[in-house]
Amino acid sequence: MTTSASTGAAAATARSGAGLVLAVLAASQFLMTLDSSVMNVSMPTVAADLGTTITGIQTAITMYTLVMATLMITGGKLGTIMGRRRAMGIGLVIYAAGSFTTGIAQNLTQLLIGWSLLEGIGAALIMPAIVALVASNFPADKRSAAYGLVAAAGAAAVAVGPLIGGAVTTYASWRYVFFGEVVIVLLILAVLRKLNDVAPQPSRIDLFGSLLSVVGLGLFVFGVLRSSEWGWVIAKPGAPAPLNVSLTIWCMAGGLLVVYGFLRWESRLEAAAKDDPTALQPLLRPSMLANRQLTGGLGMFFSQFMIQAGAFFAVPLFLSVVLGLTAMQTGVRLVPLSIALLVTAIGVPKVWPKANPRRVVRLGLLLMIIGIGFLVAGMDPDADASVMTIPMILMGLGLGALASQLGAVTVSAVSESETAEVGGLQNTATNLGASMGTALIGSVLIATLSSAALTGVASSPEINDALKSQISTELVGGVPFVSDEQVATALSAAGVSQSEIDAITEINAQARLEALQVAFALVGFIAIGALFFSTKLPTVAPGSTVAAAGPDPTGPPKRD
Repeated sequence: MTTSASTGAAAATARSGAGLVLAVLAASQFLMTLDSSVMNVSMPTVAADLGTTITGIQTAITMYTLVMATLMITGGKLGTIMGRRRAMGIGLVIYAAGSFTTGIAQNLTQLLIGWSLLEGIGAALIMPAIVALVASNFPADKRSAAYGLVAAAGAAAVAVGPLIGGAVTTYASWRYVFFGEVVIVLLILAVLRKLNDVAPQPSRIDLFGSLLSVVGLGLFVFGVLRSSEWGWVIAKPGAPAPLNVSLTIWCMAGGLLVVYGFLRWESRLEAAAKDDPTALQPLLRPSMLANRQLTGGLGMFFSQFMIQAGAFFAVPLFLSVVLGLTAMQTGVRLVPLSIALLVTAIGVPKVWPKANPRRVVRLGLLLMIIGIGFLVAGMDPDADASVMTIPMILMGLGLGALASQLGAVTVSAVSESETAEVGGLQNTATNLGASMGTALIGSVLIATLSSAALTGVASSPEINDALKSQISTELVGGVPFVSDEQVATALSAAGVSQSEIDAITEINAQARLEALQVAFALVGFIAIGALFFSTKLPTVAPGSTVAAAGPDPTGPPKRD
């Protein structure tokens, strides 16, 4: 971004009020993340209200993620063409229409149209625009704090979603969450014109490239999201298995091939546009991916959301299933994480505005690793819920450290005219990371639980051979993650003796704990792996004098 552009952004923000601008962008990011976390704790109630099944609601969640992830790159380009503020406004209107439709939905079809489709399309326009509008409203030296607050708002929505969802579902109706979103959108739209924006760059949209990106990303993400039902490589019993290989692999491989074709097509358009400015502009310039700082930032975003999604998948299971907490109590135990995240995301740029981004990110990863270590060590079926406090604070501090740096790192790697496209790439990376994190941790959790439980049943002298055989046959596809009470109730209804019920319940409790420990250990290993990919991050804060006149970001980064 040029100095004059930075000055213009600062002046515009001063006129409109930095607080108002941040409130609008943070509230928008909060909305984009709130839905899924509320829906996850409200699934049984929503399913009963709409006359559908838990599987039906899970399908809606899957489709919402799928629509969002596949349209992010296209949404970013549309922001460049029509203007980021206008794209965000259109996205908000579509999102509000989807929220209202969801709020009045009477069946699964209406939920799919309102939530999965309309809200997904709206989010694909809004989220890249948020990234670009931070850049156009704040000078480079203020962006780390702004991006930190916006990212913290999204992460806080994940953490407090169960609390909000549990409270609203218990004392009113899940529908009020979506009606509330409509009200918030209307408030945002009322002040949206206060946000500064750069001039749009009208051009034709690359429809073929958009189709390729949607198909490629769609196939890949769909395969990942279905991995828990199909299996990753070896198909689960009853799952589709072309050539004796799980359909998950076929979808992921097919998606990657289409994405490769998409990049080749975009490279061709980019080369043609250099010679002829009137030629069709690419949806994405592949040459941007040669920028080490950009790819380093995107890689860390992918890692962060993989870690974050995996942790937020497993932590509620420990609190609700193992410790028996309600949705509201589970949400309360996640509040320390939200507070720590918010404090760090805002505080680091304010206290250390010229902090070395690479060091801050590495420190954040180390804090998360330590927090996960404390969590695994403190796991026990008889533990008090307070055992979560220190791990949640450490993980919140770690996530906040990453949030305080990564947004500014990715955007500062390109010119202001490319910030919307980078916003699309950034949100594609976060969606892919979250999908992979949830699917991978979920698969490992169930696989470990199944192995430990079935092995325990097979070796138990208290269980008769006929019951062992029946359990092995019925649970060959995987052991469900359920509470001791649910296990005892199901076995009692099946006429199993009390001694065998006690033995199986104890085996399930131990297997469940082992599965959670392995799942969290994997989250920790992902964080350790991310440390090795942090070398592409810059060592100088974006917006500093040195950074402005620093080396070519495509060159090798300075060793830290």
